[in-house]
Amino acid sequence: MTKLELIAMIDSKQSHLNQKDVELAVNNIIDVMISTLANGERIEIRGFGSFSTIQRDARIGRNPKTGDVVSVPQRQSPHFKSGLDLRRKVNASRLVYPKIRDT
Repeated sequence: MTKLELIAMIDSKQSHLNQKDVELAVNNIIDVMISTLANGERIEIRGFGSFSTIQRDARIGRNPKTGDVVSVPQRQSPHFKSGLDLRRKVNASRLVYPKIRDT
């Protein structure tokens, strides 16, 4: 699902809002989440999951095209851990297996 598809789905479920308002709300939520993570803070949405940053240590890597050794600096990387409710719903939806076609 893309951001545009998300906006369209919310817009179809919330008929009292126009699409521009839904788009503004989605963009504001994403902007707040990005700035919160950029400040090193954690985001927790009960039942959905939590977003945080993890520190990746500096290391020596290789350029895959040339094979040259490259120094990769230390950096922060976003991390998502799904909530229990989300994991249960995803796993429950996977228990229904599609029929295998006979060939």
